[in-house]
Amino acid sequence: MERLVRAHTRLVAVPYVPEIRLHLAPAEEQDEVFALWERTGDLPYWAYPWAGGQALARHVLDHPELVRGRTVLDLASGSGLVAVAAAVAGAAAVVANDIDPHAAAAIALNARANGAAVTVRRGDILATTPREDVVLVGDAFYDAALAARVTPFLLRARSDPDARTPDGDTATGEKETADRHGAGAAPGAARRTVLVGAPERACSYLPRSLFQPVGVHLVPAVLEDVPYKRTTIWHLM
Repeated sequence: MERLVRAHTRLVAVPYVPEIRLHLAPAEEQDEVFALWERTGDLPYWAYPWAGGQALARHVLDHPELVRGRTVLDLASGSGLVAVAAAVAGAAAVVANDIDPHAAAAIALNARANGAAVTVRRGDILATTPREDVVLVGDAFYDAALAARVTPFLLRARSDPDARTPDGDTATGEKETADRHGAGAAPGAARRTVLVGAPERACSYLPRSLFQPVGVHLVPAVLEDVPYKRTTIWHLM
């Protein structure tokens, strides 16, 4: 499958996160989407840098204290962009999850291209409770049925009794910065950090009442209705 990924992509810098390079389908050749879709049987989410993932990767790189020294899960990873960003930012261990076997191949290729240590976990894990300290989701609320499964998964992560907050070896100034950008927890509560990158779309199914915005980005968009997409980073409260 890595051969197929290489054959239909180029190794290029990500527009909004140029310090990371990914194997991406040429943005100007949108017919490639349909060719890959026909070839693989699935929409090739792994071949494009979607706005939610770009914004979340940028947020993590700009605020590395969110993941530094912590374990990270990148859910619905696609190309692996967010997972690679977490590894580059100093995460202790990073797991990238996706159900698509072609995505798994792309993630492995992209991690190697950036010298990032990322473990690929393929399969549907939404019925489980994540054990990682940080859960990152770049653009998974575009479909009502998917959102209905992702939301309880994230809620289970938020209040799991085994969760560790980033206050062990983190300096006070860094902890305060982390709180402002999405790593805070209520006093006495054990909560994982859960961050979502969500573009503004008419078909967004993000339950906003559960989240707090911690950043806004105007991201170069691929396969969207506008060339730049306003994308918000949301922290699960």
